[in-house]
Amino acid sequence: MEKVNLLAKVPVFASLKPAYLAELATKLTTRHYRRGETIFHKDDQGSMLHIINAGQVKITTASPEGEEVILAILTDSDFFGELSLLDSRPRSANAIAMVDTEVFTLHRDDFLDVLGKHAGLAADMLAALSERLRRTNVLLEDAIFLDLSARLRRRLMELSEKHGLVTKRGIEIDLRLTQQDLANFVGASRVAINKLLGIFQDKGLICIDKKRITILRPEEMRKQIH
Repeated sequence: MEKVNLLAKVPVFASLKPAYLAELATKLTTRHYRRGETIFHKDDQGSMLHIINAGQVKITTASPEGEEVILAILTDSDFFGELSLLDSRPRSANAIAMVDTEVFTLHRDDFLDVLGKHAGLAADMLAALSERLRRTNVLLEDAIFLDLSARLRRRLMELSEKHGLVTKRGIEIDLRLTQQDLANFVGASRVAINKLLGIFQDKGLICIDKKRITILRPEEMRKQIH
């Protein structure tokens, strides 16, 4: 039942009827990864879709200088590794557990079997792929057109919208993030991010407590993204 409930939350599978979700759930395999453990490397041969049941995973690549660049941070009910299911080509990025993480995996053959039986699943997968392509385009545009302060503000607001918890003080980003994680997310040095976070705190825009960032004035943060 746990696997069925999780599949129902995954956008790609949410349109399937309960009976089909139950059938698909029987094909899932459980895997566990420790904090910092690599789930797969870029250019690895891929044959499985991964769905996060509990934990936190970062999808990364490397800059021309060899520095880590974070493309996405994923949590419960997010999925990754879908491209290799469709084209059987090597992985296009790295996937690394940021905390102890449990995932369910679905083998390519099982996925294609379900895809062949349920035409609507193809449309859902295309929609998910389109959304990720748009996300990549936004990252590229930000790198070209936004200064570092605006890029950091935008990433923080995106994280608060996807992983935010409303508290009395503001919107707490429910992720454990280091300054290096944020630096890798916006393409900057840790020193530069440390300085900007200090400025944001001095202005009363955010507060940081035990690696948790709370957005105190979200509207003001949004206004200054340009």
